[in-house]
This record gives sequence, C-alpha cells and structure tokens, in this order.
Amino acid sequence: MIIVPGRPGKDLCDSHLGMTRRDILRVGGSSLMGLSLGSLFQLQAASAATTTAPKIGGAGWGKAKSIIMVYLQGGPSHLDLWDPKDNVPDNVRSEFKPIDTKVPGVRFTEILPKLAQITDKFTLIRSMSYTPNGLFNHTAAIYQMMTGYTTDKVSPSGQLEPPSPKDFPNFGSNLIRLKPPTEPMLPFVMLPRPLQESNVVGKGGTAGFLGKAFDPYTLYPEGDDMDMAKMSRIKVDDLQLRPEVFSVRLERRAKLRDAINSGMPVLEKAVTDYNLDEYYDRALKLIVSGRAREAFNLEQETPKTRDTYGRNTFGQSCLLARRLVEAGTRVVEVVWPKVANSDNHSWDHHVGLTQRMKDQSGPMLDTGLSALLSDLDERGMLEETLVVAVGEFGRSPQKGVSTSGNGNSADGRDHWPYCYTAVVAGAGIKRGNVHGKSDKTGSAPAEDPVHPGELLATIYRTFGIDPATIVYNHLNQPRELVKAEAVTRLFV
Repeated sequence: MIIVPGRPGKDLCDSHLGMTRRDILRVGGSSLMGLSLGSLFQLQAASAATTTAPKIGGAGWGKAKSIIMVYLQGGPSHLDLWDPKDNVPDNVRSEFKPIDTKVPGVRFTEILPKLAQITDKFTLIRSMSYTPNGLFNHTAAIYQMMTGYTTDKVSPSGQLEPPSPKDFPNFGSNLIRLKPPTEPMLPFVMLPRPLQESNVVGKGGTAGFLGKAFDPYTLYPEGDDMDMAKMSRIKVDDLQLRPEVFSVRLERRAKLRDAINSGMPVLEKAVTDYNLDEYYDRALKLIVSGRAREAFNLEQETPKTRDTYGRNTFGQSCLLARRLVEAGTRVVEVVWPKVANSDNHSWDHHVGLTQRMKDQSGPMLDTGLSALLSDLDERGMLEETLVVAVGEFGRSPQKGVSTSGNGNSADGRDHWPYCYTAVVAGAGIKRGNVHGKSDKTGSAPAEDPVHPGELLATIYRTFGIDPATIVYNHLNQPRELVKAEAVTRLFV
C-alpha cells in the first residue's frame, strides 16, 4: 500500500467519483473484489455513460441553467394565500379578504399584495395533489417532494429515521451530478435552515447513495427569522484561502505525485487517463477564485435592494440565492422556517392561523418572493433561472378538524396533501398562467392534477435531463431519477 505523507484524517475534499484519494491509494495496483483500479474506473465511466439522458427536446427542454427552490416547509394554506374561495361555509372561508391580481380573474388574499402585482411573471399550479400513503405528516412528505420517492420505513405518524447513505438523492444532488457547473463556484447551496421535523434533521436533503461529494453546501446561521445580526455575519471560513493552507496543499500534491511515480506506475496511468486531478483542482480553483466569498457578501448590495427583499432572514436568504446563482451556483434551496411545527414564522398552522399568517409568515413570503422574482426578471436572469415555491402539502379546507392526528384550534388547519398550490417561474415557464383548478372548497383538483413527482420531472426537463435517466443506488441497482413525466403544458 502506498502511504501519502501528511496529517492523518485531514483529506481536503472528496472525489467526484465517490472515493477519496486515500481510498484510491489503498486500492493501489491490486484488485478490489476482483477488479483492478483501471477496471474500476472503466466500470464507473460506463455507469456514468448509461446515466446520460438522450436529448428528447420539446417544450421547456434545457432552458434552465440554475434553480432556486423556495421551500415552504410545514405546508402553507392555499386557501389563505393564492386560492381563496367564495360562497363556502364559514369554517372553510379564509378570514382574509380576496384581492384582484394583475392577471384578470385570478385572485389572492389580502396578505399577498406584492405578489398579486407580479402574477404576470409566473405560473400558479393550483392542482398539486397526491394520495397520502403514510405521507400525511411532514418528514415522509418532505422526502417525497425532495427526492421523488417514498421510503419503506414510514411510521404511522409519518416520521422517518435520520438521513442515511442509502437514501435517494435530493433533486439538487442529481442536477449537479448530471449538469456540473461550468464556473468555479459552489454547485449546490442549502440555506438558511436544514430540512427538519422534530428530531429528524436533514431527511431528503442529502445526496444519499450518490455520495457526499454531491451533498449541498449548507449555510445555517444561528438565530431566528428576524435576527439580522446573525444573518449579516455569515461565516464562510471554509472558503477562505490561508497562505499556509496553500503551501501545505502544494506540498502534499508534490509528495503524492512522487509516491505515485516511484511506487505505482499503473495507478499513475489511471490518474492520467481519467483526469482524477481535475476534481481536486476544481475545489482549489473555487477557493482561489473568490467567487463564493464575494457572492456571500450581502454588504455589496444597496440598502434599497436589501430593504426590497425584507430585512429578515428569509428575505435576505432570497437575495443571497440570487447572488449565488449570478455567480454560477447551479442549485439553491431556501428552506424556511427551521422547524415545521414551531410557533416562529411557521407554515404549520394548527393553531392561531389568522394572526400568525397576517403578522409573520404572510408578509415575509410576499416581500421576499416578489422581490426575488422581480429582481431576476429585471436582470434578465429569469430566462435561465427556474424558481419554484412549494411546500410538502397544503392545509385542510375545514378549520378545526383533525386529518393527521394533530390537534387544531377553531382557526387552525391541518395537513392536506389532496390539493395545494405551487408557484413556478422562469426557464420557459408560461407567464401569467394558472395550471389546473381546485374544486369549490379547495379539497381536490377539479382539473389537471400534478403529483410532486411530476413537478420534479418538470424540473429535470428544464435542465435538459430526461426524468427517466437511470442512476445506480447503493446496491448498484438501476433507478429512474423520478418515476413521473414532466408537465409540458407549463411551458410556452
């Protein structure tokens, strides 16, 4: 075995191939389960080739270069936001007054006045729907929304085990694997909170069986949604290039090459043939370029722009998402809030829905999302940036009833996966459009239902990726990215 001099346990980055440099050196010129290193690389190359999607073309195909997912964790009430109903019983009707929007015949509630003025920039999907098979509570529903798959181990309450290397990948991990960024920039960023329900943190938010090389870069500042002192001091120490680190890195690389040249000519040839150094050089270029550090510097924005997005964690996260995409990041997921069933700006409105939506979550969403869409459009970025705003489900049409085993106050709504709303914009998506229709009480789709898997398939399509593209799991079993077809009617 070749041993590379250096500090043990301090590998600087993982290989794009799912192995560290240490793993490769341990394999050496010997066999790994009967395979030589060269053969192993050949199999990986062949596997990668089989996951390359054929160009199928058509509406919306390959329009997107990046995506911003505004994930409204907890399940926002479609009836109290963008699908209000008239002539319904009092325990169904929203307490908020309906208002006209820029698109004739489309109405929102009064807590979304800014979004109401830019409905000509996006499509509303008012028919998101799925039948809950163990997916009535947050964790399992989040996993489905983020990966396109359900898990075998769903408890009656919908809780899951913590994240596992066996999990299906988050859609963002699939995207950066199949469409790696062309700039020296962080490919996938998740902020400002992890996906979390109770004590299960991060389920559906990792690369799972793809390996940690495709995990998101996570940015989780301390503090709550109004603590701008914390948000303004985002720490990116791991993106700082210290002179001693640079010299150590060069020294280690030199010693590595010496070790290879002197002891393993076969391994040297494999590294050369398969351009292994490219993956490490990419990480170094990211740090040297400074693009990520600059993108995280919100102080470069004018006070007016920062005010437009909202001086709160959600608003500034939306602004940061725009800056990251502008710098070359492929996938940004803005997850809000930290804990789905908390009382702090949550969408999980079992109790006190009216006051909490009016004073907390409603105005923050209206300001932050409207600013993001308008800013992207004004900069010409919306043509190649897909924006999706959605939760794992909606809220029950009837107030005060229990649909998931949770208690609800008279003005609270429980979980409701049968019908809810998503917002999609950019990358060839129709503007000023409403896709699908809910029934009289917002209980079920009346027209054109869209399953969460179909929404993910649509996302893949905008990047020029066939949703049926095969990926191999931890057991080397072939699996589709998602078992669904894109909704092509969403596109121009």
